[in-house]
Amino acid sequence: MAWIAQQPRLISRWELAMQAGDQPCSRAPLCSYRSETQMLLPSLGQRELSISSAAQHHVALRKLIWNGHLGRLALDLLSHSQGKKSSHHQCHCSVQEEPHILHSSSMEETYNALAQRLLAGALMCEPGCKYIVGIAGPPGAGKSTVAQEVVARLNMLWHETHSEKASSAELGTYAEIAIAVPMDGFHLYRWQLDAMEDPTEAHARRGAPWTFNPAMLVKHLENLRIQGWEYMPSFDHGVGDPVEKDIYVAPQHKVVVVEGNYLLLSEGDWKDLESIFDERWFIEIDIEEAMNRVEKRHIATGMSRKTSEVAKWRVGYNDRPNAELIAISKWNADLVIPSLTVY
Repeated sequence: MAWIAQQPRLISRWELAMQAGDQPCSRAPLCSYRSETQMLLPSLGQRELSISSAAQHHVALRKLIWNGHLGRLALDLLSHSQGKKSSHHQCHCSVQEEPHILHSSSMEETYNALAQRLLAGALMCEPGCKYIVGIAGPPGAGKSTVAQEVVARLNMLWHETHSEKASSAELGTYAEIAIAVPMDGFHLYRWQLDAMEDPTEAHARRGAPWTFNPAMLVKHLENLRIQGWEYMPSFDHGVGDPVEKDIYVAPQHKVVVVEGNYLLLSEGDWKDLESIFDERWFIEIDIEEAMNRVEKRHIATGMSRKTSEVAKWRVGYNDRPNAELIAISKWNADLVIPSLTVY
């Protein structure tokens, strides 16, 4: 049976503003503290706070205030060094929630659990509402497979749940309330790569974050939110370019599953996706396994007539650096789906 591990919220970093009397203290090692405590937030209650300092300060917790809306933690501390006057410290901490982890014994369990999870989201949707999920992960992790399998199961669940209530004319609408949208359609065109300062490098690194158009992806998803439907581009691997308006997300589609490498990045225009997704999932996989899959895919698809040697070079030059960057974005996920063997 699949289950999701509950993770505590962690204080990830904080900036300490010290004040001794009425004079602000300069930023120095004496003012630098790090919290090493796991804290269950936002529910209030008893806390155990452990603070380490570069100096031998003794710190007592006087007040803790959690602002769930701002996602910040305010600490009132009283600190004193040996033989020195006590001073008042006010700290503001940024708080990061560790992603939950989905555990299951098989991929069938995983797909079914994710479909059930999204069914709840679909049931909450008012007419015209969209429940948008972003699935990220490194190349070779199986994002497309997960998206397609979960969408198929969700559509089946919805049909089973609502078909008895629907007339025969309505069954077509109830048959499909979820759709998968790949991020591949937002690749830059080859002519755009040709126009870059180093076209050879741009084509060699195609698939890196800067060879996509995240601002256009944001615009399409915002339009989808506003009007309830949108035409999305796909990607023609034979031609090597996007195909405009090839995927129609209809008003009947309550759940939209977007899958792509960089959906959880927090740099540049990618960060604007954070406010659009209702849920953010990350598929975690051993990087060596992922790269082996990608290498086999390069050879199997015959992309650029790759030999085994060329495929290995491309993996090392482009796919692996991309995967290492993507791995960092796992901490921006709500749910981590680990070590899938779905490819």
